Amino acid sequence: MEAFAALLDALVYTRSRNEKLRLIAEYLRATPDPDRGWAMAALTDGLDFKAVKSSTIRNLLKERVDPVLWTLSRDFVGDTAETASFLWPEPLGETGPPPTVSEAVDALSAMTRANVASELPQLLDRLDSAGRYALFKLATGGLRIGVSSRLAKVAFAQAFDVSVDAVEEYWHAFGPPYLELFAWAADGDDAPDTAHIPLFKPFMLAHPLEELHVDLADYAAEWKWDGIRVQLVHVAGETRLYSRSGDDISATFPELLGALQLPAVLDGELLVRGTAQGGETGGAASFNALQQRLGRKTVSKKMLTESPAFVRLYDVLSVDGEDLRGREWQHRRTQLEGLMPRLPDSHFDLSQLVEARDFDHLAEIREGTRDDAIEGLMLKRRDSLYVPGRKTGLWYKWKRDPLLVDCVLMYAQRGSGKRSSFYSDYTFGCWNGDPDAGADLLPVGKAYSGFTDAELKKLDKVVRQTTLNRFGPVREVERTLVFEVAFDSVHESKRHKSGLAMRFPRIHRVRWDKPVHEADRIEALRKLIRD
Repeated sequence: MEAFAALLDALVYTRSRNEKLRLIAEYLRATPDPDRGWAMAALTDGLDFKAVKSSTIRNLLKERVDPVLWTLSRDFVGDTAETASFLWPEPLGETGPPPTVSEAVDALSAMTRANVASELPQLLDRLDSAGRYALFKLATGGLRIGVSSRLAKVAFAQAFDVSVDAVEEYWHAFGPPYLELFAWAADGDDAPDTAHIPLFKPFMLAHPLEELHVDLADYAAEWKWDGIRVQLVHVAGETRLYSRSGDDISATFPELLGALQLPAVLDGELLVRGTAQGGETGGAASFNALQQRLGRKTVSKKMLTESPAFVRLYDVLSVDGEDLRGREWQHRRTQLEGLMPRLPDSHFDLSQLVEARDFDHLAEIREGTRDDAIEGLMLKRRDSLYVPGRKTGLWYKWKRDPLLVDCVLMYAQRGSGKRSSFYSDYTFGCWNGDPDAGADLLPVGKAYSGFTDAELKKLDKVVRQTTLNRFGPVREVERTLVFEVAFDSVHESKRHKSGLAMRFPRIHRVRWDKPVHEADRIEALRKLIRD
């Protein structure tokens, strides 16, 4: 555990991507199985210990240190694991040697909600503050050390001089501690045989289209749908549904598993049925409707009936045993169009291409579309192969311009990590009527991005100088500041007092100059709801 703790400590204080890759690669080469496999699982969010949550740690600490001291320290530090690792009292007697990563994983896996309060302290007493920090991070699954799952896999590939694309291909065939994967990459064993496993294939991704005009003779345009990117894989009589990150989400959308009965790997956007723009039923509903089904472990019959899922297809990676990823997009598109009659239209349809005279005409089409199920446009080079990751010049995403509304800052809360000393999370509202006639402000959203570091310091100062009330970590402030908030769409919501919820709100501009009574009203926001 000491080596893993040292790795986490070094990664926390390292900003360089290349240095992070070097640190992880060195750890993987120097650490034996199965510890390095469990460490990789932790770095890629592949571990889940159901008995240990952040609340478990808070309760343990409040039993051992003054609750007020704990609350003040956690609020100041901004990270539960870091605060708890330093405040945990040192044991009085002999406790035994520090556990290995594998021993810690075995112990955490065996814990239940009934015994975690007695078992977890025994592990913590065997560690120093750095080890406790690593154990807390391992146990709760929230490392937050600036390492993405992709970066960890790149480090794995660099450590053993193998292709990262091959690592991505094999990764989902095995579970932690990935002994077969290390045997192949580190020990030179034969590549794993995955031909008869319905495995996830790494997605091809797009770059944002910024100040670039493309020639539509070289690129095809289609809508960018506002659902979740999925991959349906049918191999050896078994079908699985994968999310963008490679998570198996088959259980959440069981109606799709029986819909694909031919050997294929399909790429598309998962949506739910609803009312399309113009009142046509059976089209794609807004993301808000899809969100009701995301993350559910069990799906009721009512939900399957009222919000049936389907996939809007826009690529085919393989069909009938033929791998098409090495063929050009236009060839794959022809294959996909020919495949559609073999798929049930109740669960699949084809993402239509957008025809335009030229790029300027396409821009007009993009600006004129405000369907809730559309985020913008995709531009795909006609001769592009299906390659994993984001390759320059092949695919572009051209999201529609955001909606804008002026809101008033109402509440603020400290951030986490590097922002733990600043009030950086802001709740804002709109007027429920005429502010000059005594109307109230109702919260409509919360955001913590879109401003510079210099603006953050000014905003933090405003919060501290205009605080009216404190509710735990939240400060209510005087209504003195207007934010211009950008968002993608707005929907009705019973969870909020305003009856509205924004999708992807972010601070577009701080309106230091604007009087608060000129901020927008709830009614103006409500008019932006698409039926």
